[in-house]
Amino acid sequence: MARTATVERNTLETRIRVSVNLDGTGKSQFDTGVPFLEHMMDQIARHGLIDLDIFCKGDLHIDDHHTVEDIGITLGQAFAEAIGDKKGIVRYGHSYVPLDEALSRVVIDFSGRPGLSFNCDFTRASIGKLDTQLFWEFFQGFVNHAKVSLHIDNIKGFNAHHQAETIFKAFGRALRMAIEMDPRMAGVMPSTKGTL
Repeated sequence: MARTATVERNTLETRIRVSVNLDGTGKSQFDTGVPFLEHMMDQIARHGLIDLDIFCKGDLHIDDHHTVEDIGITLGQAFAEAIGDKKGIVRYGHSYVPLDEALSRVVIDFSGRPGLSFNCDFTRASIGKLDTQLFWEFFQGFVNHAKVSLHIDNIKGFNAHHQAETIFKAFGRALRMAIEMDPRMAGVMPSTKGTL
């Protein structure tokens, strides 16, 4: 059964369409008006082997906040729909990713319970025009709607671009591990509760 979803979310601030294929090859297309965010979304697709298409028309004349947050929300909704009942998935994923001087760790649990621990002291307030505070907004939106527990730690790094890129690469790799189908768990819910 294909693990795919397309979700549209329209508000007075943003119009968004997100399509995901959890069993893809890492192909992606983006049209969001926020170039650095698109660069980060490409890391998720490539390192997660997730096909990802994101279109967003947002109120960028104000700032990037609503666009970044609402893309996180809509991506989380698409993941929740595509992953289905979660039977047979590995459930947990983790990854350490370095980039030159920077190193980040991401750990995820498709637990059905939203929770975010985000620890990164970015060395710059913005990367290009993108406010680094918005990465927390993106992940909070994703967590709340994908209903996952997510721990993100930038362990070291002095280049803010490298800090962000290691986070998103590690996020993609942790996702890939967690959503993988485990042949030994075929048809089995990976929880003693019997539900996630």
